[in-house]
Amino acid sequence: MEKAVIPNVTVLATGTDFATKQMQANAGEVMPLHQADQESMLFIYEGECILRINNKEIFLKSGEAATIPALVKHQIKAVSDYKGIHFMPKEIKFEFFK
Repeated sequence: MEKAVIPNVTVLATGTDFATKQMQANAGEVMPLHQADQESMLFIYEGECILRINNKEIFLKSGEAATIPALVKHQIKAVSDYKGIHFMPKEIKFEFFK
């Protein structure tokens, strides 16, 4: 069983309506299963990860992005050390699951 860890998150910019945050994790680390109340987008700019969503595994590498719908449980697994930018509404709320 994989152990979930909280990725390193840094706020890059916050506007009136939107925020951008850098996420990064080390190879093999898995983010906790969670969902958000609003849609967001994840852009990978270094390394590789797997986005587990809707019973699928989407492999993302540097230069690729994915849309994460609202109210859909998902998690991210780092294939290699990765860094990504998470674009989201400023008022987004997350719910985490065990």
